[in-house]
Amino acid sequence: MPLAGLQRFLARPQAPKPRPGERCDMCGEPIAAEHSHVVNVHNRSLMCTCRPCYLLFTNPGAAQGRYKAVPDRYLYDPAFALSSREWDEIQIPVKMAFFFINSELGRFGAFYPSPAGATESLLPLDVWETVMAANPRFATVEPDVEALLLNRTRESFECFLAPIADCYELVGRVKLHWKGFSGGEEVWREIDAFFADLRQKSRLVEPGQPRE
Repeated sequence: MPLAGLQRFLARPQAPKPRPGERCDMCGEPIAAEHSHVVNVHNRSLMCTCRPCYLLFTNPGAAQGRYKAVPDRYLYDPAFALSSREWDEIQIPVKMAFFFINSELGRFGAFYPSPAGATESLLPLDVWETVMAANPRFATVEPDVEALLLNRTRESFECFLAPIADCYELVGRVKLHWKGFSGGEEVWREIDAFFADLRQKSRLVEPGQPRE
């Protein structure tokens, strides 16, 4: 995904205009900073698209399933049912990660943001199946195009069901602003701002019961 497509957190004018050089990855038409996305399921690429191209792939089975439009759905659970023990068993080395269903593999994959970009973590599927069974509110996550983004807070884990493009926006922020060993103050301000914005635009779902 082009870096410009990851920088949607910049100023958002009332009437967005195409940026110089920012174009639809499918037809080449200019696109605004706020634009739609389509996933190429075969090569796992995220494409920035104009609205007409996006709409071509909103129906299930379009293009024999090769391309899928990324929906604009946001759900939020501030108390996702996940224990510290389970988080340790999932083996994510940082406090945030996103999980999505890879339809070609038929299973969930786990990734976390790092200075090098999106880093895959080998997901213990038995542990993750237990976690998902405890959180049935998120069973409707759409394969390939939506993800469960987890953020560890002091008290618990918060979970967002969000477009996969938003997860890669977070990855882009971390990669762009990370400095030194611990990241520096700037990157953590960006991360905090990202999650604050995500909370604001997400619909609150019934919280799960905290687990020890």
